[in-house]
Amino acid sequence: MAIVSITTELPLPAQTACRLAAEPEVMMFVLAPILAFSRENIPPPGTAVEPGFSARGRVTWFGVIPSWTHEITLVSRDEHEIYTRERGGPVRIWNHRLTFDPITATSCRYTDDIEIENGISGFATRVFIRLMFAHRHRRWRSVAAIATAAHG
Repeated sequence: MAIVSITTELPLPAQTACRLAAEPEVMMFVLAPILAFSRENIPPPGTAVEPGFSARGRVTWFGVIPSWTHEITLVSRDEHEIYTRERGGPVRIWNHRLTFDPITATSCRYTDDIEIENGISGFATRVFIRLMFAHRHRRWRSVAAIATAAHG
């Protein structure tokens, strides 16, 4: 197994960032416009998912190019961490840990740790993760700016 880690500092309290990360609408925002998922059993906006929640959805690239079906199961969630198990298409193993470590009362260090299989397919997945998660972390900084403006 290989683990890819990406870290960003966010101007949000750790608990707030972790709560937002558990909302499917925020997940969709940070992946857009590169990836989108069909909205089959996704809870309504503003609803955070809890451990045991599982969803399957069709992945589309740039909202128009259909791809594989992806599965995600929320394994655990607390005030500073979310852990999911995912798989689909070329990715058989995708264990994803999102941690939100407090830096100050109003900021946190957000880290994505993604455990994937090693080998040839793992190499391609690691390249994808580096590119996609750089985008995802930029989008998270937008989420933080929006959330700060809404409560500031």
